[in-house]
Amino acid sequence: MKKVSIVIPNYNGKNYLDTCLRAVYHQTLPDLDVIVVDNGSTDGSQTFIRENYPQTRLIELDDNYGFCRAVNEGIQASDTDYVILLNNDTEAAPDFAAELLKGIEQSADIFSCAAKMLCFHQRDVIDDAGNLYCALGWAFARGKGKAADKFNRMENIFAACAGAAIYRRALFEQIGLFDEAHFAYLEDVDIGYRARIMGCRNLYCPDAVVYHIGSATTGSRYNEFKVRYAARNSVYLAYKNMPLLQLLLNLPLLILGYLVKTAFFTSKKMGREYLIGIKNGLSMCLKGQKVRFYWKNIPNYVKIQIELWVNIVRRVTS
Repeated sequence: MKKVSIVIPNYNGKNYLDTCLRAVYHQTLPDLDVIVVDNGSTDGSQTFIRENYPQTRLIELDDNYGFCRAVNEGIQASDTDYVILLNNDTEAAPDFAAELLKGIEQSADIFSCAAKMLCFHQRDVIDDAGNLYCALGWAFARGKGKAADKFNRMENIFAACAGAAIYRRALFEQIGLFDEAHFAYLEDVDIGYRARIMGCRNLYCPDAVVYHIGSATTGSRYNEFKVRYAARNSVYLAYKNMPLLQLLLNLPLLILGYLVKTAFFTSKKMGREYLIGIKNGLSMCLKGQKVRFYWKNIPNYVKIQIELWVNIVRRVTS
């Protein structure tokens, strides 16, 4: 029986699919179930997959419903113990899937394992070595832009980047799937946060290597769509996962973080988009659901809070 499914969300990514799928079908781990979820592409992606990779399970959505809906469709369509989520603009090393499986099978309390994501065009430079989150309300990629050989140690992280990570499928039933209210951005930090509240771990696996182009769908690192949605989701992320007392404790730092980001994006001539995103995030808080609080999780909240403070230092000094 197959143990691992690879779910690849796609939206108008035809130009990337051959590189991505060729690498997926040359993995050393046998019997992978490969699922591509297409978000209503108009560039011929579906035809390309059917003609060139007919062994791929193709799920065709009728519109672009965002990253979260796409990967949820793939997770629900899978029937394996583990699910790897992989961006379409990647090239996975041959033992990528095998190393992720080795990492997550170390312990039943591991919810996810993040790969070592390297820049596609600078293959000795880190793109993402696991996601961290801090009390300023900022999520950030560990090691981004730094030398790859400095991130060769397996270690716990706050959350895995869903662009290249493996998840324990059974835990989705307890934690829930990706929150489709996010549409895109910070959804992976949110689901990793929910796992941490339950006492689960997220791990960085440096031997699972993938090369990532980045921003293939949105077109650039900073753009109006990304700035607005990331700002919106950053507000919702904090509100959703922090109990009221923790939210009040962090509120001064959260406000400071939003002010710093406002100044930064104003310098990029995107301050208005960022503030619109913050406003939309506050509106989401009125409609969204908070993670249910249980007293038994108090030790986990305390551990998370200490990490949120420590990660401010890690972000400022990185």
